Amino acid sequence: MSQGNEYVPPRVWTWEKASGGTFSSINRPIAGPTHEKELPVGHHPFQLYSMGTPNGVKATVMFEELLARGHEGAEYDAWLIRIGEGDQFGSGFVGINPNSKIPAMVDRSTPEAIRVFESGAILLYLAEKFGEFLPDDPAGRTETLNWLFWQMGSAPFLGGGFGHFYAYAPEKLEYPIDRYAMETKRQLDVLDRRLAETRYLAGDTYTIADIASWPWYGQLALDRLYDAGEFLQVQEYRNVQRWARDIDGRDAVQRGRMVNRTFGEPEMQLHERHDASDFELRTEDKLAGEKGHA
Repeated sequence: MSQGNEYVPPRVWTWEKASGGTFSSINRPIAGPTHEKELPVGHHPFQLYSMGTPNGVKATVMFEELLARGHEGAEYDAWLIRIGEGDQFGSGFVGINPNSKIPAMVDRSTPEAIRVFESGAILLYLAEKFGEFLPDDPAGRTETLNWLFWQMGSAPFLGGGFGHFYAYAPEKLEYPIDRYAMETKRQLDVLDRRLAETRYLAGDTYTIADIASWPWYGQLALDRLYDAGEFLQVQEYRNVQRWARDIDGRDAVQRGRMVNRTFGEPEMQLHERHDASDFELRTEDKLAGEKGHA
């Protein structure tokens, strides 16, 4: 690589210009709200504020899986937070997640409402509350948490690292793309080796470790992230492919993928979810048809 235009960092970094790239308009080096905006509240026990990114899909899949197992207490309202428009910096959202990242959730079924932020914390909270997707035995529970926290620590290299420089940065730079492609492939190999031993990440049982990992690594394996399947040769990871297709075939996973989704096929976009019937009646293709006949 040429070093002719090598960047020399200043002694003190200052925020003097936009960083460029897809999300430059919402990037800033400080926390806190940028505007006053209350969050809407529905009638269900859980209020989810999110968007259909991989981290958001973790939460909606978990809710749909719980409902599929008959837990009526897991009914939820899913409100769309448009992160490209800065909704996550509204005062109401910052009040439940000081880090201004989706997903964030409020459990209103308790005497005092409980806020939960960070996708892994949401999965663990719901698993413990409903006694699902987290084994009771110490070995199974620990193995599940091993892989849950592995995902939480590893996915930023895939999303903020590889995904940013491969798909969203203002220019293609060889070094960061090579660096994060190597790390992403290493992580896929970690998963592939594990899934050669077991059906799911924690063993033979589907757990929150799979629910956390599939929206990132499963969808990457199915070539749904960054249009990077060929570049990363994802088909080579045969055990990941098997696992990804297995989970993709679950009805609750397909419903979870639709919630708070604002991209892709209109029939796969359910911007807000307030009732199970919304999947049949309120997707964007249905709403567009209603407008067309108005």
